[in-house]
Amino acid sequence: MSPETTSTPNTKICPTCGTRLAENATRCLVCGTELHPTVEVKKSGAVQANRMPEITLSLPAVLSLLVLFLVVGAAAVFVVMRMTGGVSTVTSAQGTATVTATLTVTPTSTDAMTATPVPTSTTQPPLEYKIALGDTCTSIAVSFGVSVQSIIILNNLPVACNTLSVGQVLKVPLPTPTALPQATNTLEPAQATLAACERVVYTVQANDTLGSISANYAVPGEAIKSYNGLPTDTVYLGMNLTIPLCERAATPGPTPTPTTPPPYPAANLLLPADGASFTLANDNITLQWASIGTLRSNESYSIVIEDVTEGQGRRLVAYANDTKFIVPASFRPKDSAPHIFRWYISTVRQTGTDEQGLPIWSSAGEDSNQRVFSWQGVAPEATPKP
Repeated sequence: MSPETTSTPNTKICPTCGTRLAENATRCLVCGTELHPTVEVKKSGAVQANRMPEITLSLPAVLSLLVLFLVVGAAAVFVVMRMTGGVSTVTSAQGTATVTATLTVTPTSTDAMTATPVPTSTTQPPLEYKIALGDTCTSIAVSFGVSVQSIIILNNLPVACNTLSVGQVLKVPLPTPTALPQATNTLEPAQATLAACERVVYTVQANDTLGSISANYAVPGEAIKSYNGLPTDTVYLGMNLTIPLCERAATPGPTPTPTTPPPYPAANLLLPADGASFTLANDNITLQWASIGTLRSNESYSIVIEDVTEGQGRRLVAYANDTKFIVPASFRPKDSAPHIFRWYISTVRQTGTDEQGLPIWSSAGEDSNQRVFSWQGVAPEATPKP
């Protein structure tokens, strides 16, 4: 038997829904799509799918596109790196530029600013001091330069501070350092004098000379030359000159009368102490007193010494510019009995001279307090033995 063959009528497929239709159908029975008459094409043994369009390039064109892509990419990378600051250009001896990427460290911002700590002074611990024989709170305070009250408070001592014993350990506070004053911008004496000098600027006019300018401002010509650095007396039209008005000569006039200072206060006597006793062994007796200030050239101290034992017959008046005076040996008593001497100081001022050329003194201050001392001039005679 021969195999049965079945003849299949010609059909076509709906392009929309895929339904198989008769070859002469003009509308799809399922989706209703209009069908156009098909043109019979030669059937092939296999069904091929749709293919993408193909572009054919020659080898030189491909290489050119590749080079263009590389150049554009390199230019983009260079621009980006240049904007971020991570590129440096190195030029070789042949002039070829090479782009080198460097690492850029970006600091991390903090959320809040950290305050810088301010240095503070650290209080030093007190010193320990062992009491020695003869020590008192006052002597310890003076030795360490602190107050007695600070030692009493730190050691819980009584106010009288009279309970110290030898070997006792006391805590002594260190003195608080005193901050030094800030330095000030002080000019040197020459600079201060120059800054304090009043000056004006003068423009030289026609027919002006250094002498006429000097006479017009009453300033010496040498001062004008010195301030302006002029080597000669020649000045030129239009030249600007600095005139130092502080160099003006004094205007002649009557001589002012010197003002007499007020009377000086009484001087304080220092040595010898009131009631001191001196014997023949004391060759010299020095009187000393405190200064009342700087004396003028026509002022002096007047020293008055009186022998009270002999009455007013023996009286010595001397003058000195110093604050001490040595009693001359000629004023020593002539007998062996001790004599009482009284002395005091005052300030005097010379107001003229007498016929013999000696200065005439007048009082210029108050007298000091009076003191006395005893002085024995001759050794007492030995008492004869019976």
